[in-house]
Amino acid sequence: MSDLRPATQDDVPALARLWHAGWHEAHAAYTPAALTRLRTVGDFARRLRDALPDIRMAGPALRPLGFCAIRDDELYQLFVADAARGTGLAGRLLADGETRLAARGVGLARLLVGIGNERAGRFYARHGWQETGGVETRVDSSAGPFCLTLRSFAKRLDFDG
Repeated sequence: MSDLRPATQDDVPALARLWHAGWHEAHAAYTPAALTRLRTVGDFARRLRDALPDIRMAGPALRPLGFCAIRDDELYQLFVADAARGTGLAGRLLADGETRLAARGVGLARLLVGIGNERAGRFYARHGWQETGGVETRVDSSAGPFCLTLRSFAKRLDFDG
């Protein structure tokens, strides 16, 4: 996983563009229009700055290939650029996120997937994540918390590496 590195402030603009494009491709079709309108490049940049200590990425600052953010016991975000799909990068980012969570002492990790995002659900299932059902949650937005029902997944993490 030597191609992965911590993200920095300098990476935020390009990561925000990558996240914006990936989010709109994967989520806009089934997300309420009110939330979709709030999902701007600036909103993603704000959220990335807030999560910076817990983001690892691949690729150069101006052309990132993907990133994974963790928070608490959660694999918070994972996005990969079109150019890196099918290369194994998503799996490496996922494994790195799981390792970082386990290093924090998280025994049971969780993640949330949008209802309708079948590609993501299949990806996580292939990597050992178990779907645990729907959960109502409040997601961050520039207009404050937004209530959504999402698919919940969980995975037992191995502390022995």
